[in-house]
Amino acid sequence: MSTNVNGITVNGAPHSIENGTTLVEIVADLTGRDLGQDGTPADGASLGVAAAVDGTVVPRSRWSAHVLESGQTIDIVTAVQGG
Repeated sequence: MSTNVNGITVNGAPHSIENGTTLVEIVADLTGRDLGQDGTPADGASLGVAAAVDGTVVPRSRWSAHVLESGQTIDIVTAVQGG
């Protein structure tokens, strides 16, 4: 496994990652939740977040396959219900 570090932006803040880091790893880190490869919480409860890379929403089912690259911007937002 490579240990090179790359810079990305997560919710507007600089963040360092190792080569090969996936979107599901970043979401798990930021939410403090253990996530399965399909992006669902290991505890079975609702996660209630969406993730976008460079302005494009990435479906949860693809988070573990989405390897992040240096310079990318990641937005992780909490779903809000109501109007």
